[in-house]
Order: sequence, then C-alpha cells, then structure tokens
Amino acid sequence: MGKVVIERYLSTLKGAEESYPFGPEALVFKVMGKMFALVSQHDTPARVTLKCLPENGEILTGQFESISPGYYMNKRHWITISLTGEVPDDLLTDLALGSYNLVVSKLTKADKKQLNES
Repeated sequence: MGKVVIERYLSTLKGAEESYPFGPEALVFKVMGKMFALVSQHDTPARVTLKCLPENGEILTGQFESISPGYYMNKRHWITISLTGEVPDDLLTDLALGSYNLVVSKLTKADKKQLNES
C-alpha cells in the first residue's frame, strides 16, 4: 500500500482531520484534536506511525522488518511502518483502524457524543 492510499484511507475515518503541525514533512491525522496517525511526506519509502497496544507493538516489531517502535514517539504506544510492501494491505488498514479506535476509546463522553453526531 502506498502513501497516497493509506492517506486516503485515514481521511475516510469518521471525524478525521488532516494537518501539518510539525511542518511539511509530516501529515498528521487527528480525531477530536487527538493524533492517531502520522504519515511522512518526503521519506523513501514513506512511513506511517500509528498508535497501538504495547503488547501488539512488541509482537509486530518482532514479526516484520518494516515495523519499528514509534519514530519520534512514545516507543511503547506507537509503531512506525515503512511502506515497503512487506506488511499486507489488510493488516495495514487494520492497524490504522486500531489506532483510530484506541484514540476514540480514550475521548471524553462529550467528545464521543459530538463525534457520533457529526
């Protein structure tokens, strides 16, 4: 899965907003102001950084060469995936959705209500 495809997928998630808070090198995806994904813009291969459960991150980094602890992030709660083609597309979209769902699960009741009404 290429950078454009993963960006398109991330942008379809309910309430997803895109911005460049760290400059033009990183496209950040947020839901209700909370980051759930970051896509590098000028790296080859491109990378996507996603939130995950610590135990899943350990398993994934042991299973795939292209998955490492979160680049410039809390390495316990984030993973960075180099988009080399090693990680199957369905797993990549599952990980992206999982990241989104982790962030949504931690939103306040008011934010969850607002998200559901949007």
